[in-house]
Amino acid sequence: MATTNREKLFTEFPPVETAQWEEVITADLKGADYERKLVWRTPEGFNVRPYYRAENLEGIQHLETEAGQFPYVRGTRTHNRWGVHQTLKVECPAKANAEALKILNAGVDSLEFRVCGEEFSAEFIDTLLAGIELTAVQLTFSGCKLRKVAELVLDKVEKAGIDKAALHLNFVIDPLIKSLSLKGQFCCAGNGQECFDEIASLMKRTAEYKHVRIVTVGGENFSNSGSTIVEELAFTLAAGHDYLVRLLEAGLPVDVAARKIRFSMGVTANYFMEMAKFRAARMLWANIVKAYNPEKNCACKMFTHAVTSSWNQTAYDPYVNMLRGTTEAMSATIAGVNTLEVLPFNAAYEAPTEFSQRIARNVELLLKHESHFDQVVDPAGGSYYIETLTQSIAQEAWKLFLEVEEKGGYTAAFEAGFVVEKVKASAAAKDKNIMMRRQILLGANQYPNFTETASKDLCACAVERKEAEGNVLTPYRGSMAFEQMRLGVDRSGKAPKAFMLTCGSLAMARARAQFSCNFFACAGIKVQDNTFFKSVEEGVEAALASKAEIVVVCASDDDYATVAPKVKELLGGKAILVVAGAPACTPELEAQGITNFINVKSNVLETLKFYLKELGI
Repeated sequence: MATTNREKLFTEFPPVETAQWEEVITADLKGADYERKLVWRTPEGFNVRPYYRAENLEGIQHLETEAGQFPYVRGTRTHNRWGVHQTLKVECPAKANAEALKILNAGVDSLEFRVCGEEFSAEFIDTLLAGIELTAVQLTFSGCKLRKVAELVLDKVEKAGIDKAALHLNFVIDPLIKSLSLKGQFCCAGNGQECFDEIASLMKRTAEYKHVRIVTVGGENFSNSGSTIVEELAFTLAAGHDYLVRLLEAGLPVDVAARKIRFSMGVTANYFMEMAKFRAARMLWANIVKAYNPEKNCACKMFTHAVTSSWNQTAYDPYVNMLRGTTEAMSATIAGVNTLEVLPFNAAYEAPTEFSQRIARNVELLLKHESHFDQVVDPAGGSYYIETLTQSIAQEAWKLFLEVEEKGGYTAAFEAGFVVEKVKASAAAKDKNIMMRRQILLGANQYPNFTETASKDLCACAVERKEAEGNVLTPYRGSMAFEQMRLGVDRSGKAPKAFMLTCGSLAMARARAQFSCNFFACAGIKVQDNTFFKSVEEGVEAALASKAEIVVVCASDDDYATVAPKVKELLGGKAILVVAGAPACTPELEAQGITNFINVKSNVLETLKFYLKELGI
């Protein structure tokens, strides 16, 4: 009976050919350009179609593989249990230890100690790790003097006789990105050879430890400096390959060297693209390592750590960062990362608090225990869209990776300025899109909190973007320019106001008033919205009574030819007059001295700076 019903179901829905879909779409477009209206031109260098079908998967070779099978597109494991990662700053080892024990009991099972200072001893490490069962948690060490820290930790491990297969340790040693790319030079003299010799020495010492990783390739620094997803992936792989080549030259077998490298990448709000990025990353790295003929394919497995983006966090309306972190965490966990850190929502402007840290880790715990994301391996696998994105990202990233290799590898390409030039160009394009509101950062350049003013904790240094000097990457946040402008208003001692003079067509007046309120509130200018005025005289009278410095006329395009000049006359220069929209009568209005217009094509940042300058701020 069930079979019969199933057959009936499919007879009711016969196959529809792609040509038929295209015919209907073309008819619905009514002559509009198909490519312009429906095809997304991504910054990553390829186009995204409005829909995908099974035929789009033809030629994609990895589709027949399962999770745990080379080239590991669907995951390096047959499960999706990721580590809930959180970072603690270590200034006092006893205090850090107390905090660590607390969060380990709250659900964290991947813990990072970011050590500060210059002097470390065996007692320091003993105090820091007191009461922590080293085989029950994945430990990561970052920060200062990591060679010394690594030696001390390994001394402790060897002295305790811990099972080598049960220990999971990571060290964030990364001279190529942390030193060369961010600081412009290696932390040791010369061409960094001393750094790589130290890395090789630590790898040889830990060769028998299956899950001890010495190098962490910090790919999130590309993303947080404004790169595209393809650039982040290509440059991260290039840096990883540079490490691999140097270690092989130092005498390490590929099976050891490759398994000692850990990759860290950012997760932006580009939901499906980020899923595809991690899937593509595993495939590309597997093929890179495979080219060196390892004895076992497990050497080709990429260990991926993901951290939610700091680039798109905002200092104003910071609770929106919780939503960003949640969707970014979903992308990473669906993609099958090994460990994930959700940044606290207030990380952009202050040291994380106990509350913000709890919310951050609870995002992951909810994805595990309520959404059960850890019980499904690669749920995106087989999706026409995700599989096509994975292939497209892999192809574009591979092209850029080969371009880096042709320049002599990551180090040579970076020192030649190639990497920074690429990232800066992408960052500039993003900055422009944010200014024009083609890219939205809620709370910053769109839908700001109208009543919010800067807290005492928000200082100028938190929102001031530092321009790079020389050939270096400079991480920043996309909202900084808007935040710096708004902080200037909040700290100016003034309270500028924009008054919405709504008249003419009610529907258009309300729509343009809402647009204008959002527009001016992005600068911290107080807005006074109004439902509707029956006459221009009534509106101007109310505007003058409000003592607003800016009056925004909100009406329909047809109304502006008569309404705007009348408002100008009645205002008598007592406020800045702004017209909301781009009416056809703009030349006529400009001829009458009405020169201020705002619309969807305005450069929001520069326009707001102009008005603030007019107001003396």
